Amino acid sequence: MPKISVEIPGELLDDLDEHVGDDGKFVNRSDAVRASIRKTLDLLDEIDARHDRLDGGAAATDADRDDADRDASDADGAEDA
Repeated sequence: MPKISVEIPGELLDDLDEHVGDDGKFVNRSDAVRASIRKTLDLLDEIDARHDRLDGGAAATDADRDDADRDASDADGAEDA
């Protein structure tokens, strides 16, 4: 899986970290970022669909993204940002 580097404001990262870990919703930061990207892409797809801007079959489904994420998580292992 490709790795990317991003600059994130400290306050946003602090908010993210509140949702990561044993008591959080996500296993690690990468999991949280991937989930956020999937959600954003789904919202954009919904907006495009409402405006008839989707190409036939071009948008990935939730299931496609979940399968790809699951495969990547198996290879990913350790926490990364």
